[in-house]
Amino acid sequence: MLYHGVDLVEVRRIRQAVMRYGQRFLARVYTAAERADCEIAPQVMRYEALAARWAAKEACAKALGIGLRGLGAFTVDYPRAGLHDIEVVRDAAGRPTLHLSGVAAQTANALQIRALAVSLSHTDELAIASVVAWVDLSGV
Repeated sequence: MLYHGVDLVEVRRIRQAVMRYGQRFLARVYTAAERADCEIAPQVMRYEALAARWAAKEACAKALGIGLRGLGAFTVDYPRAGLHDIEVVRDAAGRPTLHLSGVAAQTANALQIRALAVSLSHTDELAIASVVAWVDLSGV
């Protein structure tokens, strides 16, 4: 069985948040590893990289069927992951991968998710992420 989540982000919204709130916004949304990874991107592509990671966090939350804490003033009755609970990191080959902790990891374990795949892409204006979660039902 597969679960899928996709999210599209306007790069300008991330750029505006960084310009307005600076390090406070970056530290709230991105882990230290994510911030460091985006810092090595050329300045012109930094906002695209940040937007793609934001989209990945949202897409992963959608694939898991959970929300993200801190993204609005609405109340929900299901678990919500913190923004740092879903981390976009690179593997040894440079491919983006997801590292889950907290509510995100607990939910993935409860759903018996065996693997996550993430794909990121962006233009100057938009960033998109797709997350596929694989559940092994062979033992069911």
